Amino acid sequence: MNSPALPISRSLFAFSVFYGGMVCIAGVLGVKQVALGPLAVEAGIFAFLLLVVMSSAIAELHGQKTATALVRTGFVPLIVSALLIQFVLVLPHDPGMYPPAIDAFPIVVGQSARMMIAGLISYGTSQTLNVFIFDKLRSNTGKLVWLRGMIASIVSQIADTILFITISFYGERPILGLMEGQMLTKVVLSIVLVPFLITGFVALGRRLDRGAIK
Repeated sequence: MNSPALPISRSLFAFSVFYGGMVCIAGVLGVKQVALGPLAVEAGIFAFLLLVVMSSAIAELHGQKTATALVRTGFVPLIVSALLIQFVLVLPHDPGMYPPAIDAFPIVVGQSARMMIAGLISYGTSQTLNVFIFDKLRSNTGKLVWLRGMIASIVSQIADTILFITISFYGERPILGLMEGQMLTKVVLSIVLVPFLITGFVALGRRLDRGAIK
């Protein structure tokens, strides 16, 4: 006799799918450096902010354990996409391929092994930290989801920057100046964007679940 399938809420399903997509695209977007007024940051921060918001929203709606499990599951698409990129890079290109793309493709998607390891470590640590802080602040800030999300995002973004830049570039180039600029930008974006994003996604999640079949 087969066991009945465990139900999954609409919000958890939708947010998990979205989360997996953002995990994969964050590294690709990070190739470009964007200027936001006087601030400069790699474009992957926008996808990473959405990862932070998603994990926090799921922690709010479904608990810390579920959100932490989502973060750990995120390693699967992250690792598989990295392996697929390496596989595609070693395959010979089609002679009819658009010539500028032949040289550009390895630059856009290629990463050193050191940077890949840095990405895995910084992702797992910062996202787990984000969920932990967001949940622990519940007793102090109550229902102020936007405030908990903002604080957790700021701390996790700083941790992510320190880990990724240190592991990727220590011994190869000066890293303090690079860290300062990245952290300042991420803190500003966390303050400006995260409160609105997490408030919106938590509201969306509750709306999705409101009409779900029990």
